Amino acid sequence: GRTVGGRWVLERMLGSGSFGQIYVARDARGGEVAVKLEVRETKHPQLVYEAKLLKHLQGAAGIAAVYHYEAEADFTVMVMELMGPSLEDVFNLCHRRLSLKSTLMLADQLLQRIECFHGRHYIHRDIKPDNFLVGRGQRSSTVYIIDFGLAKKYRNPTTLEHGPYRENKNLTGTARYASLNAHLGLEQSRRDDLEAIGFVLVYFVKGSLPWQGIKVQGRQDKYGAIMERKLSTPFGELCQGLPGEFAAFLEYARGLRFDEDPDYRYARWLFQDLYRREGYGNDGCFDWNTVKSRPQWQVEELRQERRRCMAAQGSGPPTSRAGDVVLSVPSES
Repeated sequence: GRTVGGRWVLERMLGSGSFGQIYVARDARGGEVAVKLEVRETKHPQLVYEAKLLKHLQGAAGIAAVYHYEAEADFTVMVMELMGPSLEDVFNLCHRRLSLKSTLMLADQLLQRIECFHGRHYIHRDIKPDNFLVGRGQRSSTVYIIDFGLAKKYRNPTTLEHGPYRENKNLTGTARYASLNAHLGLEQSRRDDLEAIGFVLVYFVKGSLPWQGIKVQGRQDKYGAIMERKLSTPFGELCQGLPGEFAAFLEYARGLRFDEDPDYRYARWLFQDLYRREGYGNDGCFDWNTVKSRPQWQVEELRQERRRCMAAQGSGPPTSRAGDVVLSVPSES
C-alpha cells in the first residue's frame, strides 16, 4: 500500500464520502491508526478545518489524538487515533434499543464531551449517534466525539463575548436530532447542542423518535414536516414511559437563553441521580459489551470486553488489549 507521512502504510479502506477516503494504516512499530485523505482540489475542503479544530482540542478526554497532518502532492493527509464503532453501530448491534443503564452512562459522557467542546469556544451543530465513536481496547468504555465539519466558534476566545443572535438561517445539522430553534432558522448556540443530546438519549432508550420515517417528497418539505411534529409533540409526550429526568433535561435545554451558560453539572446530576436511584453499579459495562448477536468483525472485541467486565465485577480474568474493530466513517448527512 501507499505510504503517507513517511511511515504509515495504508492497509484497507474503511469508507469514503464527499470528504475523501478513510483508511486503516500501520506504522513500522506495528501500531494501527486511521488515515483521512482529502483531494487537495476539493471544492469545500473540510480536513484542514477539522485538523485545526482537533489540534485546538488535543488532550481533552474523548478527543482523538492526531499524530500527523500535512499536504502531500495530491492529498491532504491526517493521521489519527483509530477508534471503534459509532454509537449508531452499537445501537444497531443491540437490536436498536439500549437499556436505561447504558443510556444514562452515555448521557454522562455525552454531556462531558459537549461541555469540554463548548469550553474551547465551539458548538458542534451536528450531534447524532454517528458522530460519537467507542474507543478500542482499554478505551472501549470511553466515548469520543468526532466530525467537526459543521462546528462553529460561538464566542471570542479572548474576551468571551458571545456571537450575535441571528434569524432566517438554513437548517445546519441532521434534521432528526436538530433542536426546534435550529428548525425555526435561529442562530444555534450551546443550548441547541444540549437539546440534540436530549433527542439522542430518547432515541436510544425508546428505539426511535416520533418524527422518523415521515414520507414527504423533497428535503425542505421533509424538514418542515419534522419541525411540525417537533412543535406538536410536548416533551411529556415524547418521553412517555421514561423517568421524568429525560423530559426535565429537554425542558431545561430548550428553556436556556441564546447566550446563557448551561449548567452542565446540573444536567449531569439529573441523570447521575437517576442512575444511583436505580441501583446500577459502576462496572463501566454497556449493553454492547454483553450482546448476544454480533457481526463477525466484533466477536473478538466483544469477547475480550466481556472478560474485562467480568473481571471488573470480580468474576473472571482481566484481559489485555482488545482486537480490531471497524471505524465508523463520519456520515455526510
